Amino acid sequence: MIIIGIAGGTGSGKTTVVRKIIETLPADVVAVIPQDSYYKHQWDVPEDQRKLTNFDHPNAFDWPLFEEQIEALRNGQAIEQPTYSYLTCTRQKETIHVEPREVIIVEGIMALYDKKLRDLMDLKIYVDADTDERLLRVIERDIAERGHPLEMLIDKYRNVLKPMHDEFIEPTKLYADIIIPNGGDNARAVAMMRQFITSAYIQQELNAAFAK
Repeated sequence: MIIIGIAGGTGSGKTTVVRKIIETLPADVVAVIPQDSYYKHQWDVPEDQRKLTNFDHPNAFDWPLFEEQIEALRNGQAIEQPTYSYLTCTRQKETIHVEPREVIIVEGIMALYDKKLRDLMDLKIYVDADTDERLLRVIERDIAERGHPLEMLIDKYRNVLKPMHDEFIEPTKLYADIIIPNGGDNARAVAMMRQFITSAYIQQELNAAFAK
């Protein structure tokens, strides 16, 4: 099994990088575990207060559960991955059954933040992008998908996204084995990652065959 961590700031292009990587792999050999699924449940918090949650701070995540489930996958055990709703700002009762796969991709803004989680990874990737480009992507996405007004997004970027990125996300770049600048637009870097992962997967298949 290969466990790959892919981190980077909001709007850096992580999702695009993940999508382009898994395009080269058979669907039944890869599982993508999004860090967004591991926000803490807020069932006991009034709904109006939930909306004030800072989703870009490490304290928003349920790290023990995140670590436990990635370790379980590494040990060949299936997990019940939690689901999270941004509409209610809390964890849902429904879960997603995930079987262990040959390639596990852990993706999220702070995928490289927690040491215990990092130690479970075979390859750590940081997807980087210009600050202005990330801001534009966030604005375009949140206006199109969530209907947020421009003024609110600019205020959120200045008061939450940028300071949290500078304090907690950008420093995790130091833990990365590979940094991909320009996000998913960096075709050469993405191609190299795809080749590395595909080669590692093929090597695992050969090792398993010879072991029989």
